[in-house]
Amino acid sequence: MAAASRFAFALALSPALAPALATALLAGPLLLAPSAAMAAEDCRFLEPIGGNGITPIVSKKVGPGKLLGRPNWNTDFVVDQPYRSYRFFFTATSTDPKARYPVSGVMKFTDGSSLQLFQQTLSPPVGRGRQFGPFPVVPGKQASQMNFRIGASNQPGALGFGYRISVQGCR
Repeated sequence: MAAASRFAFALALSPALAPALATALLAGPLLLAPSAAMAAEDCRFLEPIGGNGITPIVSKKVGPGKLLGRPNWNTDFVVDQPYRSYRFFFTATSTDPKARYPVSGVMKFTDGSSLQLFQQTLSPPVGRGRQFGPFPVVPGKQASQMNFRIGASNQPGALGFGYRISVQGCR
């Protein structure tokens, strides 16, 4: 974009800032060039299986076991295109300062195999979370889903605690 065009665009956005914007925009294209980190990472949220189609962020509470079957502690996210790496995000929404969350992540492949990426027990403050990864793809394998598991039958203290999770694929 030519300097004159950048100035006209900036002036249309904010006439009061015209002098400062003109100086910055006329300084050259380096100010508008994306950083190498931004260009190298193009991440997008994966859709959860059974999600509402509106948000890729899943909010849940760790529930008790069921009389028949297993509790829904697992959430799968669909890998709909090839990525170079994946990131898992967890945020505690519980108000109990003693909440402990058993957390694990698994990469599932189209051949039916899987790879456990992490398994930890967390006690994050409410509203603060944790990023796991990035985890690179496995050479020779095609990922189909990312599985996030929160809670476990051997950690009954986690029952009733709330959390938000999401997964990103990055190119």
